[in-house]
Amino acid sequence: MSTVIVGGGLIGLMLAERLTREGREVTVVDARHAPGGASEVNAGWVVPALSVPVPGPGAVRQALGWMLRPDSPLYIRPSVEPEFLRFMLHMWRHSTAHAQRLGLEAHLGLMGASMAAFDEYRKQGMEFEMHAAGLLLTFTDPAHLEEQLAYRDVFEAAGLEPRVLRGDEVRMHEPLLSDAVAGGVYFPHERHLDPGALMRALRSAVAARGARMLTGCRVTGADVRGDRVTAVHTADATGAAGGTSLRAETVVLAAGAHTGVLAREFGVRLPVRPGKGYMLQTDPLPLRGATYLGDAKVAVTPFRERLRLAGTMEFGGLDENISPVRSEAVLRAPGRYFRDWTPPATAPAPAAGLRPMTPDGLPVIGRLGGLSNAFVTSGHSMLGVTLGPASAEALAEFMREGAMPDALRPFDPARF
Repeated sequence: MSTVIVGGGLIGLMLAERLTREGREVTVVDARHAPGGASEVNAGWVVPALSVPVPGPGAVRQALGWMLRPDSPLYIRPSVEPEFLRFMLHMWRHSTAHAQRLGLEAHLGLMGASMAAFDEYRKQGMEFEMHAAGLLLTFTDPAHLEEQLAYRDVFEAAGLEPRVLRGDEVRMHEPLLSDAVAGGVYFPHERHLDPGALMRALRSAVAARGARMLTGCRVTGADVRGDRVTAVHTADATGAAGGTSLRAETVVLAAGAHTGVLAREFGVRLPVRPGKGYMLQTDPLPLRGATYLGDAKVAVTPFRERLRLAGTMEFGGLDENISPVRSEAVLRAPGRYFRDWTPPATAPAPAAGLRPMTPDGLPVIGRLGGLSNAFVTSGHSMLGVTLGPASAEALAEFMREGAMPDALRPFDPARF
C-alpha cells in the first residue's frame, strides 16, 4: 500500500518510519530543502510531565496582561481576522480546570510506549544524543510551584513519580540553582535528546527502506472525487515550474503549523495555527539534567557540547521572523535561576520555529474531514517529540485496521 505524507518534520518522519517498518511504500513531501523549523529548534524534551494543555484556568487573563510586555513569555498579535477570533474564543472556552485535566489525561493515555520507541530507534542504528536524567521544574515564586501541583494526582497515577523539592532541597538536587529559586518538582523518568540529530537519523532510516523524499516541494492542491483523494499536486517551493502530481492509496497531512492552510486544499477546515517559539545555544553548563525555568517559561537543555535555551509563545502569522527583545528575554532568563550566570558577551544567533497549536491544546489525529483515504496528524503544540512516536503508532494502526484506537478518540479532528 502506498502513502503520501505531506510534511517532513518529526511528526511526518516518525509516521514514515512506522509505515516503512510495516513494508508500506511511502513518499514524504516537504516544502523545506533542509531540516529546520519547530522540529529542529525545539527543546528536545520527552516529557509526559509537561503534557498539560496550554489553555487552562487564568490563561486568558494572564495572556492579556502579558500583551503589555514585549518581552513576556506569551504574546498574541491582535487581529480581526474571523478565523483568528474564532480560534481565540474557542481557546477561552477551554481555559477551565476540568478541560485541562481531561486533556492531560488524554495526552498521558496516548503516550503509551513512547519512551520505548526512542530506545527502539537506537536499536535500529539511529544515532542521536539522548539523556535519561529526568526533568527538574524550578520556580522563584512559591505560588507558581503550588499551581504546578494541581494535577499531582494525575502524574502519580501515570507512574511519573513527581518529587516536590522546597527551599534548599532543590539546591541539594541541583547545586547550580541560585537562592532565588523557592522550590521545584523533579520527575525522574523524563528524557532529553537532540531533535535535529533525531530528525536526520529518521530521514536516513526511512530513505534506506526505500521511501521517496521530495524536499523543496510544496503542495499546491489536491483532486478529491467523492470521499477520496485521487491526487496531490506539488510545485517547487519557490513557485517555479516543475511540480508533479502524486497518486497514492492514502494521504496523510502532517504539515505542522501549516496544516490549517493546507487542509483547505482538501476541502477541510482545521483550526491549527502557529505559535512561534525561539531557541538559542550557548556554551555547555554542567546541569544535572533538563531544567524548566517555570516562572519565565524557558526550557534549558544541557547537551554534551552546548546548552540550549528555548522559550516564548507568540501567536501571529506563518513567519519565522525574530524579535530581538523576545530572544534577549530568553537569553537573560537563566540569570535569576542559576548561580554566576551571565549571558555570553556575543549573543548567539537565535532561531525560531512555528509550533502547531489548536484551540483546546490537543493534537488532531485521525481522518481528514469526511475523506476515506486521507488522514491528519498535527497540532502537537510543544509536545511533538514527546507525543510523536505514540501518534505514529496509533495512526498507523488506524490506517491498517480501519477502526480508530480508543487512545485517539480525544484527538479526533471531527471534534471541531
